[in-house]
Amino acid sequence: MRFREKMQQFMYGRYGNDQLSRVYLGITLALLVLSLFTRWTIFYIAGIALLVYCYYRMFSKNIAKMSAQNQKFLNWRYGLAVRRQKTKMHLEQRKIYHFYKCPQCSQKVRVPKGRGRICITCPKCKTEFIRRS
Repeated sequence: MRFREKMQQFMYGRYGNDQLSRVYLGITLALLVLSLFTRWTIFYIAGIALLVYCYYRMFSKNIAKMSAQNQKFLNWRYGLAVRRQKTKMHLEQRKIYHFYKCPQCSQKVRVPKGRGRICITCPKCKTEFIRRS
């Protein structure tokens, strides 16, 4: 229990571990395993450098900067998840809808299939264009 108290006291005022650090540790592990199989020094050096940077982040006292880096990573990851979900929904809806881009503002417009030639009005810029559904 004594060691645990000393570690808590040492880490007081330091940033610690977060999601970005966990990703860096995973990449480090992958690079080191890859360096074992390929015997390329560049993977080993990159893995060790990333590990050092990860520890630098954990022991840093600049909490605001590290937190901002983590928040930027989380926003990027959230945007990636949203794009993946939109693509998945788009692929599911392709069976019943056609998707067109407005020639004026490039807004995506969804039109039901099987209606023949129809006049489509863009909901964003109100431009009308004719397409076959």
